[in-house]
Amino acid sequence: MVQKAKILLVDDRPENLLALEAILSALDQTLVRASSGEEALKALLTDDFAVILLDVQMPGMDGFETAAHIKRRERTRDIPIIFLTAINHGPHHTFRGYAAGAVDYISKPFDPWVLRAKVSVFVELYMKNCQLREQAALLRLQLEGGGQTAGDPKEPAGLLAELSARLAAVEEQAEALSKQLDDESADAAAVATAAHLERKLTGLRRALDALEPGAGSGTAPLPSQN
Repeated sequence: MVQKAKILLVDDRPENLLALEAILSALDQTLVRASSGEEALKALLTDDFAVILLDVQMPGMDGFETAAHIKRRERTRDIPIIFLTAINHGPHHTFRGYAAGAVDYISKPFDPWVLRAKVSVFVELYMKNCQLREQAALLRLQLEGGGQTAGDPKEPAGLLAELSARLAAVEEQAEALSKQLDDESADAAAVATAAHLERKLTGLRRALDALEPGAGSGTAPLPSQN
């Protein structure tokens, strides 16, 4: 069973959180509420999130300050942030949002379909990255176990074949997602994230191919998971 991605919704107004939940419920992912920047940072200490929807105008710690804290933490710095704001203060305000680390900036009232579509792209990218990490972990076990994982009776050749098949499925899905992003003229940040995912997939494929019989006696380095 594929684990659902978590989406963090940050807004000090309960009615806004309720509206976001209504819009994003169709994605069938886990929606987590936070009514302040402090509450959002606390949630990020223990859970991994695919994307954060962050209100700019909040009492106390506003969205810009919250985003700055998120980007300073190694655990959370790569989580995409979509800023939501009810007031358009002009280019300078928008620039401040991007400078704080936002991948997108949407003014209220926003189009529900557009917001749902944007969030779904980052959820898909997150799920592909999770699958990639799983494949890398299996490959690492293969390398460290000398061709056989602990408690696994499979022969090395059989395990390599299974790993290759799983990786091929992820590669196919990533390629389809990249084509979809190109066709829909998606945000530059989403396209860049997809390209990064494809590079990691290529590195993992090379490492796996190097383990195939007849590929040489050297041990291929594992691709970076950063």
